[in-house]
Amino acid sequence: MDVKELVEKLVDKIKDSDSLKEQFDKEPVKVIEKFLGVDLPDEIVEKVIDGVKAKITLDKVSDVAGALKGLFGKK
Repeated sequence: MDVKELVEKLVDKIKDSDSLKEQFDKEPVKVIEKFLGVDLPDEIVEKVIDGVKAKITLDKVSDVAGALKGLFGKK
């Protein structure tokens, strides 16, 4: 499994669970290692954390942009 695939799967899990998102915000390394069931090298864990945070941020921006379009009658 590559880093991109890990990021996608983690984002899906985190978006579905407020408690998991809260835990990820506090202890991202623990969440990732628990999700994978293995201890990864720090450089891999950091890449996954950065990817998950970036994807979540982009998804939020996309949701806001979609809502704004709806306000102005555009779809």
